Amino acid sequence: MSDGLRADARRNYARILAVAEEEVAAHGSGASLEQIARTANVGSATVRRHFPTRRALLEAVSAKRIAALCARAVELTGEDDSRKALLTWLDEVVTYCVSARGLAAALAYDGPPEHENSCSAAIEEAGDPLVRQAARDGVVSPDVTVADLITLIVGIVLATERYPDPAAQADRLFRLAVAGLSPRT
Repeated sequence: MSDGLRADARRNYARILAVAEEEVAAHGSGASLEQIARTANVGSATVRRHFPTRRALLEAVSAKRIAALCARAVELTGEDDSRKALLTWLDEVVTYCVSARGLAAALAYDGPPEHENSCSAAIEEAGDPLVRQAARDGVVSPDVTVADLITLIVGIVLATERYPDPAAQADRLFRLAVAGLSPRT
């Protein structure tokens, strides 16, 4: 949000964002923009003025969680056991994505680089030192990237979101994927 907005525009933005957080939590990434506008007592054009795309709205809704995941990656960087540090962080990414409906969609690949995904970019930047250290230590294949791992997590979370217990199913599939993550010794 631009600091140059009028006071009423700032209030509208905050109200839209608060309503969007509730709607995305309840309905996931497909939350109705019209319903968000109605609940926030603004017109749909006002919602679109602040959030021109659904992705922009999802990124704004996910911003605090993304910042927390980035901070956690920094916190874990430099741990003695680089594999454990990376897997701890990735497990937290899975947990956040399952618990925060819409976060996986905010992290999903969305076309060519000119449509940069700020959530993915932040996560990739934060997680890169963990992946590089794990690769240097020989506990993760050197060709594995954060983007690969986030794509895997997004796929797992989106594929399991309709299960009776999506968290348990996502965790099980993540553990299954991790078993194949390390290089063969």
